[in-house]
Amino acid sequence: MDDVLAIILGGGRGTRLFPLTLKRSKPAVPIGGKYRLIDIPISNCLNANLRHMYVLTQFNSESLNKHVAMTYKFDVFSSGFVTVLAAEQTEEGGNWFQGTADAVRQSLRHMRRTPARDLLILSGDQLYTMDYRQMLRTHRESGADATVAVIPVSPEQASGFGILKMDATGRIIHFDEKPPADRLPALVSDLPGGGQGHLASMGIYLFRRDVLEQALASPRLVDFGRHVIPDAVPRQRVQAYIYRGYWEDVGTIQSYFQANLALCEPIPPFDFYDAARPVYTHPRFLPASKVEQCKIHNALISEGCIMHGAEIDRAVVGIRSRIGSEVQIRNSLLIGADYYESLEEMQSTLARGVPTVGVGSKSVIENAIIDKNARIGRNVRIVNEEGIKEKDGNGYYIREGIVIVPKNGVVPDGMVI
Repeated sequence: MDDVLAIILGGGRGTRLFPLTLKRSKPAVPIGGKYRLIDIPISNCLNANLRHMYVLTQFNSESLNKHVAMTYKFDVFSSGFVTVLAAEQTEEGGNWFQGTADAVRQSLRHMRRTPARDLLILSGDQLYTMDYRQMLRTHRESGADATVAVIPVSPEQASGFGILKMDATGRIIHFDEKPPADRLPALVSDLPGGGQGHLASMGIYLFRRDVLEQALASPRLVDFGRHVIPDAVPRQRVQAYIYRGYWEDVGTIQSYFQANLALCEPIPPFDFYDAARPVYTHPRFLPASKVEQCKIHNALISEGCIMHGAEIDRAVVGIRSRIGSEVQIRNSLLIGADYYESLEEMQSTLARGVPTVGVGSKSVIENAIIDKNARIGRNVRIVNEEGIKEKDGNGYYIREGIVIVPKNGVVPDGMVI
């Protein structure tokens, strides 16, 4: 993989993940208690021995820049790098990235410094494990100009994806971005091993370098799924690489929430425990979690947590979480904290009538996301008993029925949401 350059797309404003993206970019959103979304594609690259990566971003990129810089360091004898490229003003132009393809187009001058035969385009907000070496083998053995990673989907799901039709050799002969239901019967493909089905683009592309640069020479091609791939299919050899493993696009609050809670299952669909394919992240050197007189069922408890007398059922508890006595947490995600408050700081905070960082005693949290450094007081109920689907409240939000307390949010003692 020495002659492959990976380009990880950081996404736009991430409005579908708001308020988690209120103060951070999509790839910087935490997942699984201790990781960030950006760790997934970078780890897939490292596990495939792909060591040359650019991360393209433009919104709220400070925390992402810091995480990448502190986590992915190569020694001085290696040519490897993971570099963040933010949108920038130049003599050639000063516009924001207008789409996925435009982001790569505006960053090409940096990428030309790295010799590479093929360019791998990845998304920064997906949860999956893929060996990119197998995709590269399909790409080169087929003589493809471009290869698209695809996954079988049901007819009910198909209208939400870019759907392609391939021939018996795996060549894509038609591509339709988010087709209406009446178009789906014409987009059925024969699947390897027998049967038929719909194949959806995963937003993962592998291009010959010269082919991609030629395509990006046209400023009208702004997005890969809507423009570049449909434009290339009738003119060039675009190959399908069929992926059979778990894959989840966590670009919405609901999909993000469910992907995290699925990690609590006895055999989770995504495996953070695969020693052969580890997921890397920033080492924090935290102590083991302290758990006193708690009842815990089907939960992930990250390092550095302090919990006393709590009952936790199907929840992901992030790093440095403090959970008080008689707290009940069900079907929820606690992202954790960036720091510990000292005893003096906690006493000072309480004296001012403000809760400490964490969850106060006798509080109940259900079907909720509690973002980093949030302060949940005592006797708080976050349960959405009225079943509200969408709301911007005082210190909280409700999206798709899920209550979200934003980063650094404060929920005072006794409040009911």
